[in-house]
Amino acid sequence: MSMIALLLAATLLGGMVFFSFGFAPVLFAQLPMDKVRPLLRGTFPYYYLAVIALSGLAALVTIPVSVLAAALLGAICLSTIYARQDLMGRINAATDRGDSGAFKRLHGLSVVIQLLQIGLAGWAVILLG
Repeated sequence: MSMIALLLAATLLGGMVFFSFGFAPVLFAQLPMDKVRPLLRGTFPYYYLAVIALSGLAALVTIPVSVLAAALLGAICLSTIYARQDLMGRINAATDRGDSGAFKRLHGLSVVIQLLQIGLAGWAVILLG
């Protein structure tokens, strides 16, 4: 069970790091902004669903191995539900109405959440390794 917990947490961490520091930056570097924004906007709901499912499953599998690691993974799951169900909609609404101030503030919050989640996932991997 501990190996499955470690693999799930490591897969979560790798996916989050790849999306944040690989996929998204490459899009910005390779495509014009008018193409990047709708592509990322369409990608985020699926990315968030994947993070919710993987972190939730990893949290459940991890409970018998490490309660702390399970709690960290559970926090990722819950904060991603918030990001997907509330924050993403507010970011999109700010973009649609051209409110750059609200967009910057909300997007900044989403970046902070994402970086904290990556840190939590890394901590869980260390605990499980």
